[in-house]
Amino acid sequence: MSEFSFSNALLTWFDEHGRHDLPWQIADDPYKVWVSEIMLQQTQVKTVLQYFDRFIERFPTVEDLGYASWDNVAPYWAGLGYYARARNLHKAAGIVAQKGAFPQNLEEWIELPGIGRSTGGALMSLGLRQYGVIMDGNVKRVLSRFLAIEDDLSKPVHERAMWQIAEDLCPTERNHDYTQAIMDLGATVCTPKKPLCLYCPMQQHCKAHQQGLETELPFKKPKKEVPVKSAQVLLIQCNDQWLWQQRPNSGLWGGLWCLPIIENEIDFLEKTQSLGLKKVIKKAQISHSFTHFTWLLEAVCFEVDADLKEHLAIELDGNWYSSQIATQMGIPTAMKKLISAINL
Repeated sequence: MSEFSFSNALLTWFDEHGRHDLPWQIADDPYKVWVSEIMLQQTQVKTVLQYFDRFIERFPTVEDLGYASWDNVAPYWAGLGYYARARNLHKAAGIVAQKGAFPQNLEEWIELPGIGRSTGGALMSLGLRQYGVIMDGNVKRVLSRFLAIEDDLSKPVHERAMWQIAEDLCPTERNHDYTQAIMDLGATVCTPKKPLCLYCPMQQHCKAHQQGLETELPFKKPKKEVPVKSAQVLLIQCNDQWLWQQRPNSGLWGGLWCLPIIENEIDFLEKTQSLGLKKVIKKAQISHSFTHFTWLLEAVCFEVDADLKEHLAIELDGNWYSSQIATQMGIPTAMKKLISAINL
């Protein structure tokens, strides 16, 4: 099938069946497209929809986001996960706000923190309505099935070949519609599991469908067993306040507020003894899964007197907040689970 007929078939399908009313599509605004693209990295549209409007309402322009403090931004991302995305978006927004203009070509977009070749291509196409090519998971899936590509696309040589195919098929006319269309096809029809081939505009020309390989492609590495780690969580309570720590900017849950976590049981015992924590009033345990490990977190709730508050805040470099206030400031989903478990 030629380039023209592939894109033409896709666009014809998109006009009738594509998504046209997503909130970042309604206004011709590169900033909204940018926020949506970062949120959509490793997160499904239905989840992003729960966060996007609230985020934009609080930070309606790139200047509003760029000049805000991280502590003001974090609560509006809390729960979406992959917090490095938010930190990079915040940092990049600051750069754009200082310059007073959005990047105007792919190279300038890629220079910003957190933007790679595919996100940059999406911002050129969907954000600026110029020529742009993307290579997200949806595109890889659609093209690898359409052409029955069985190579391991995580290897650079095969990824480069896939980029060349994507560029060859991508039209200059209606480029932004094509970009949205190929993402929509992958998200709604050419899905990872149980693809709806009956409704696909490419069905008659899809080599994977012809060969019965739809569910085998794209190539998947055998999944490694996810390790399980354990840790204790210090829940130090005085009246209705708990002691919270702000996580380091880099690493897991960067910049968010958490209850103190101690990953070694011996360290936990030594820490509680050195702090004089004795009165255990509750315990709770939750399991929280990340892509690379599962965390079993046991919260041990200690009650302390008011005259110890200042000492403990200094020793643990923390602040005293009620769980309601901490939640408003931005806490990870695992901490919300622990709060629910403790309050049962």
